[in-house]
Amino acid sequence: MEEREWAVAACSGDEQAFYQLISHHRRKLYGIAYSYLRNESDALEAIQETVCKAWIKCRRLKDPEAFIPWVIRILIHSCIDELKRRKRVLPYVAERMQVNREMVSVFKMDLDSALDQLKPKYRHVLTLKYYQDMTLTEIARVLDCPEGTVKTWLHQGLKQLRRHMNVGGELYYG
Repeated sequence: MEEREWAVAACSGDEQAFYQLISHHRRKLYGIAYSYLRNESDALEAIQETVCKAWIKCRRLKDPEAFIPWVIRILIHSCIDELKRRKRVLPYVAERMQVNREMVSVFKMDLDSALDQLKPKYRHVLTLKYYQDMTLTEIARVLDCPEGTVKTWLHQGLKQLRRHMNVGGELYYG
């Protein structure tokens, strides 16, 4: 059975087809969740929440061919919700960042910090393009917007990212 047939069957209530689709894309889903949350357990929790939501609402999906972009959109929203929740719990995040500083290179931390300063639409496009290696067409489908808009957001996001970082890779706050 190919992916399109799995999607049609999953949207008709076939549990096995739904499982096959999610299993087939589990690495991509994990990569997206991890690139947003930067924590394995939070990423796995976001995926679990996404899979539950997708299963519950799967029958309402009008275009089964859009199944994976639809699931990715749900995942992104779950990650955004988690990030909003984190902002309300500052001491815990600061403590975790201290631990991460010991494990992650300085440049990566600076890049992540610079990405965090971007508008969400730019951050989404840059994350999907460079962390997940998605094409502009795929990103447009996931974000449910025209490809030209994605190109603009990519260009603007890179422009802002350059402004936030100086030549040495460190954050620039000027």
